[in-house]
Amino acid sequence: MATDAQSAGQSAGMPQLDLSTFPNQIFWLVVALVAIYLLLTKIALPRIGAVLAERKGTITNDLAAAEELKLKAQQAEVAYNQALADARTEAAKIVAAARVEIQAELDTAIAKADAEIAARAAESERRIGEIRATALDDVTEVAKDTAKEIVAALGGQADGRSVTAAVNARLKG
Repeated sequence: MATDAQSAGQSAGMPQLDLSTFPNQIFWLVVALVAIYLLLTKIALPRIGAVLAERKGTITNDLAAAEELKLKAQQAEVAYNQALADARTEAAKIVAAARVEIQAELDTAIAKADAEIAARAAESERRIGEIRATALDDVTEVAKDTAKEIVAALGGQADGRSVTAAVNARLKG
């Protein structure tokens, strides 16, 4: 009866806790651990190591390429800024040359206009002088004719010499 109770107690409990099967369980535990160790060291870990090494190499190469591209970008920026400064300098030179050329053309045009204005002014002065001289002669003639007509209208006889002398005396002051 004791054996029946013992076998009933063993069948009711967990088989892993049965002390009679411990050596067998330990043996299979060691075999399983050795198999897992061998699988990991021979197959899984070399693959993982290769993937990690590949990733590290890729990252290192990418960082080197990024650094190289950064240097190229900085050089391109410096070249761009230099080209921009050169272009601005060249543009300033072109503007200065254009200003000088325009100023020379303007000075020439002003000199030509001044000469033309001076010539016209001289011509106008000459014509005014002629008109004044002609006007004075015309006024003298008109005064003489008027004086003759007035003397004749008043009933007198006017001779040309006395009228001319009287008009000339009055015109002189």
